[in-house]
Amino acid sequence: MTRQSIAVMVSGRGTNLAAILEAANKGHCPVDVRVVISNKVDAPALQIARDAGVDTILFIDPKKYPNRSSYDQACVEVIQKHACHWVVLAGYMRILSSLFVSHFEHRLINIHPALLPSFAGADGVGDALSYGVKFSGCTVHLVSEQVDEGAILAQAVVPVMNDDTVESLHQRIHQKEYELYPETLRCLVEKGFRLDGRRVIWNS
Repeated sequence: MTRQSIAVMVSGRGTNLAAILEAANKGHCPVDVRVVISNKVDAPALQIARDAGVDTILFIDPKKYPNRSSYDQACVEVIQKHACHWVVLAGYMRILSSLFVSHFEHRLINIHPALLPSFAGADGVGDALSYGVKFSGCTVHLVSEQVDEGAILAQAVVPVMNDDTVESLHQRIHQKEYELYPETLRCLVEKGFRLDGRRVIWNS
């Protein structure tokens, strides 16, 4: 099986990173997690990467850089050095600069806990619940310079229950994310895609 190398960028718990690593180890997702980068020194995701034996695990401190672009350039250089084919955001809580997004155009992937284009932004779960939708879910998409507006690669749907809280709905969405993210990465490696306007057309 052909495997492609990825860099994963994290800020928090690392549960999607763990799901990707598990799928890769089981042979369900043909990726090699070569680099994990965090902007938070205490992110639990870093320990997940250590426990999994990821070769390169880095905390890159934003405070050591004068602006967002210089920080992102440092991240670009690490990812380039390790020849990563895809860059995967997994709970990465920084807005990326134009420099970074353009450098990895069509190779930069994110997951969002709502069915885009609805409920973009930092509180997709809470916004969906407040709006009163009967279904929510998660979206894997290409990253563009506009937050949560990149072309959609895949989506999964979760019903909203009458007694849901933000926490209970988010937990069910997380469970779908852990399936959808590795499966989408598998399709990226094994199938590839082309863009028709905003539409992602998977190769047969």
